[in-house]
Amino acid sequence: MQLGLSKLSHPASLLLTTDADSTPRPDWLSMMTAGLVEADVVAGRIMRRCERPSYLQDRIETYYDALFAWRRRIDPVAWEAPATHHCGGGANLGIRADAYRMLGGFLPLASGEDARLLDDASRAGLRVRRDAACVVCTSDRRTGRAVAGLASALRQLDTTDAPTVEVAHPADMAWQYRMHVAARTAYEVGSLDAVAAALGLTLDHVRGVARECPNEEAFAMRIVPVPPGGMRSLPLPMAEAELARLVGERLAA
Repeated sequence: MQLGLSKLSHPASLLLTTDADSTPRPDWLSMMTAGLVEADVVAGRIMRRCERPSYLQDRIETYYDALFAWRRRIDPVAWEAPATHHCGGGANLGIRADAYRMLGGFLPLASGEDARLLDDASRAGLRVRRDAACVVCTSDRRTGRAVAGLASALRQLDTTDAPTVEVAHPADMAWQYRMHVAARTAYEVGSLDAVAAALGLTLDHVRGVARECPNEEAFAMRIVPVPPGGMRSLPLPMAEAELARLVGERLAA
């Protein structure tokens, strides 16, 4: 990334990343470039080649894709892609060079440096777009080089079943999504009392966070905590059923 930055001087320069065991689709560059017109960071979809299929990983990804799509129905943002997904990984990532510089780049972490970059970008108020039209196909090998990477996750799932897999509780995630909406609105209109009360925070604390935020995205990502009872998890089959129920109730309303 530093080598790339050293060659880029134009303000609109872009940095794209993929992995050695991955193959971008032929339209990857054009789709990434189009996405980065709308956003500061684009996390594309990472698809496994299915040389060694993992039904359970497919099911987990389908659940989180549905959960993220529901997020954008509750909390829509102008820069999001028409077709979204939940994933964010270095195998399929694009970022404006000036944004990368502002964030200080990838942190020297043993794992999760790509997810951390996306989190830091949102907390900085940058526009993070999860675009399913930007596709990279990656290996589904079970022996990899990265600590706690996809290979180790697939290997673990080969010896387990759905009821033993714990995923985020959709009701708790929905609470966060609704609070993001409330925080954005409060920041935009300059009235922080209601969001302070809803989050159980003092008005002085909320005002202090707001003063440090460049926009409503940064404020929403920084001020909203985990739900009052903590972030629960559910076995995958229960979470799937609960998400379907919650989405159905919202659509009926």
